[in-house]
Amino acid sequence: MYAEKTRVPSHQTRMQIEQLLGKHKAKQYGTFVDHAGGRARVQFVLCDRIVRFTIELPSEKSYRVRTNYEQAERQRWRALLLVIKAKLEAVENKIASFEEEFLAHIVMPNDQTVGDLVKPQIAEAYASGRLPASQLLLGAGGN
Repeated sequence: MYAEKTRVPSHQTRMQIEQLLGKHKAKQYGTFVDHAGGRARVQFVLCDRIVRFTIELPSEKSYRVRTNYEQAERQRWRALLLVIKAKLEAVENKIASFEEEFLAHIVMPNDQTVGDLVKPQIAEAYASGRLPASQLLLGAGGN
């Protein structure tokens, strides 16, 4: 598992994520941690799109020793930094477009990500063997 032995504190990785987003000229960016809810979020505006990554934090209850929990949390933040950095590098080097790299994480006007909207449609398509009639997945022409 990537960064499973990292010693970099979570707050430092969050700062590195924000620095990376600033370097790539994100208009707005920030990180948010909800330990009670067991999740964390990175959100930013880039290429006139709102992008959101939400990660599940490890459950303190599932770890007998607090240091193991803290290690798991540090690992998740490092992995998220790697993902965001790789996507930005792919876009910068014209390996993929911004939309291709970040599509699932783009926030729509109803505050849901494209991934949240499309995942149930994909599951239904595989279960039924038929494409959904949704304009979101098929496009305006339905083709």
